[in-house]
Amino acid sequence: MKQVKQAEFGLLLLAGVILINGYLAVTLSNQQFTYQMLSIIVGLIGLCMTASLLVRRFCTAADPLILPLAVFLASIGLTLIIRLRPDLFIPQVIWLAIGLVAFVVTAACFRQADTIAKYKYLCGITGVALLIITILFGVDIGGNKNWIILGPVRFQPSEFAKLLIIIFLAAYLSERRQLLTFATRHYGPFTLPHPRFIAPLLALWGLTMAMLIVQRDLGSALLYFGTTVTMVYMASGRLNYVVLALGLFFAGSTVCYLLFPHVQTRIDIWANPWADPTGQAYQIVQSLFALGSGGILGSGLTFGYPTIIPEVHTDFIFAAIGEELGLMGTTAVMLAYMLIVYRAFRAALISPTPFTMLLAGGLGVLTALQVFIIIGGVTKFLPLTGITLPLISYGGSSMVSSFILLGMLFAISEATAPNE
Repeated sequence: MKQVKQAEFGLLLLAGVILINGYLAVTLSNQQFTYQMLSIIVGLIGLCMTASLLVRRFCTAADPLILPLAVFLASIGLTLIIRLRPDLFIPQVIWLAIGLVAFVVTAACFRQADTIAKYKYLCGITGVALLIITILFGVDIGGNKNWIILGPVRFQPSEFAKLLIIIFLAAYLSERRQLLTFATRHYGPFTLPHPRFIAPLLALWGLTMAMLIVQRDLGSALLYFGTTVTMVYMASGRLNYVVLALGLFFAGSTVCYLLFPHVQTRIDIWANPWADPTGQAYQIVQSLFALGSGGILGSGLTFGYPTIIPEVHTDFIFAAIGEELGLMGTTAVMLAYMLIVYRAFRAALISPTPFTMLLAGGLGVLTALQVFIIIGGVTKFLPLTGITLPLISYGGSSMVSSFILLGMLFAISEATAPNE
């Protein structure tokens, strides 16, 4: 126990040192250094330490890497925010503080994760309701209609809906593993269970198509659908479900491409951005230039030109990392994400119950897909999407939901610790 605390504290301190060094490097070069801001950063590091102490009071053997990795990525994000948009630094610090509180509360609530499974339909209905509200009343910001504005506050309900839907899927699939595994109804080359058992999965497919059409949100559609299909495969082990689901998704996507101009625009920009490098493809073209100019070690903080890229502090912050921190910086970021995903799958493999196994695995898949989709879009491997890089991009909804996700994993890893 003592060694776990020491390791976690040491890693948190290292992440804090990275944030302080990043702040000093940026502000001393542009002569914006203030002791007031430095004291805020020191206070934030103290809050991280306090959060670690609090969760260790009731999760004594939980994974010691989850919180330090999150704080490390958030430190990189804060350094880039103060470099790119200094006016957004304090709001992001506030969201990070709220995220740490959410982490502690979630870790406490999910100590008895199987109790949460009893409320699966409430979680599922609430998650779907949030998505439907966004589809009906969402406001278009940055090309994606996935924002809700209430007075001075704006947020993305989909960031929280995805967590509720994963809880529902984990509970629903864990109860119906045998029905999914030993399906008896034949539909051509496919063997499937009774339609009423896969109706929720078909409903989610319909929602992803609606998100693609109405919200113009290709990223969230890929994220929800990919996570759902992977969790169904984890629960059943049946490859034909994956084949059928991919067929449905590609069929729906093809119809959307043929009928809706905004879908065509996204695909055309991805296929050939050089056809309009100063117009609709300007973001991706500048992103590629930024990544190419970074080299191995990067240009150095404040010595690049990432601010040329529109919305670089949100959708394209990975390009800024590539330009100013180089291949070494992007590799460090990707390794941190890979470690988080690995720890999630590790917790899933040794989970004592099917629900916690599917929940940990689903959260790991969600994190991996989100990182893959956004980095794939920035590097032109995939079409551009509107989702954020977890813990790094500016955004309150993303920051808080990411810490809630990690709080779930933290609590689940505590439950699996005695079996190690």
